[in-house]
Amino acid sequence: MTVTADAAKPASDAQSTRAHIIVIGNAKGGSGKSTTAMHVIVSLLTMGYRVGAIDLDGKQKTLGRYIENRQDFVSKKQLDLPMPSLKVIEPSQKKNMDEAQSDERSRFVAALQEQVYNNDFVVVDCPGADSFIAKLGHSFADTLLTPMNDSFIDLDLLATVNEKTYDVERPSWYSEMVWEQRKRRAMIDKHQIDWIVMRNRLSHTDAHNKRNIEQILDKLANRISFRSAAGFGERVIFRELFLKGLTVLDLRNKGVGIRMSMSHVAARQEIRHLVKSLSLPNVGDRIELI
Repeated sequence: MTVTADAAKPASDAQSTRAHIIVIGNAKGGSGKSTTAMHVIVSLLTMGYRVGAIDLDGKQKTLGRYIENRQDFVSKKQLDLPMPSLKVIEPSQKKNMDEAQSDERSRFVAALQEQVYNNDFVVVDCPGADSFIAKLGHSFADTLLTPMNDSFIDLDLLATVNEKTYDVERPSWYSEMVWEQRKRRAMIDKHQIDWIVMRNRLSHTDAHNKRNIEQILDKLANRISFRSAAGFGERVIFRELFLKGLTVLDLRNKGVGIRMSMSHVAARQEIRHLVKSLSLPNVGDRIELI
C-alpha cells in the first residue's frame, strides 16, 4: 500500500481521497488503549464521519469485542447508534517467523487498503507488546496517540528518569521505536507522524505526583518531539460501558437506559477536549457535535 499525506474529508467529498489514519499505540497493557480508541471512533461517527476500525491484537481482541458488544446491544434494543466498519487481524499460524510476519503484513495492508478508501478516518488499535504487527501499525500512522496511566510506572515506557532529580536520562526502547518508525515514514512519503502522548486515568487527588509527571513530560516532549494531551479521569463509567459496547457519548440516547449524571457530563467534556487536542483534519468545526 502506498501511504500518502492526503487529508481526510467528509463523506460528501471525493471518494478517491484516502482516510486519515489514527494509530493508538503503547507497548504496555492496561493503559486504556481500546477504551480510548472506541471513544475516538464514536466521537468521529457522532460528527458525521465514516470510520473504519482495525484491531491488530487479534489474540486479545479487546477493541473487536467492544464493537461486537455494541452491535449486539444495538440489535437487541433496536437502537440507531452509529457503527464503524471493523477488521480484526488474527495472529499468523505460520511457524516460520519470516513467513508469519509476511502473512500478518499482507493481511493488515489488505485490510487497511479497503478501509482507507471507504472511510474518512481509520482507527488502528495496536497490541500492548513489542511485536512485529505493533511496529507495522505504528509506521502507517498519520496521528499516533499513546495513552499512558499518569504514573511513574507508565512514564518508564517513554524514558528513564533520575529518581532524585527527575531529569530525563535517556529515552526508552518504545520512544526509540517510534522515532525509527517516524524516520522510516518520512523517507517513504515525507509525512511527519504527529505523536500525542495522552495522560490517562488522571486522579482528582495527589496533585504533587501530577505536577511531577507533567514537568517530566514537558522536558521529554522537547527531546523526542511529541505533544501532550489530557485524557480521561479515573471513572468507573469507562469500564462499565464495555459490555454494552457503549461510550459516554451514547448516553444522550434515552434508549440505552442509563441516566446521565454530572460525572458523565464531565467525562463527555474530557472526550471533547481530547478530540480537539488531536487537531485532526477538517474536524475543528464539528467538535461541538460531540
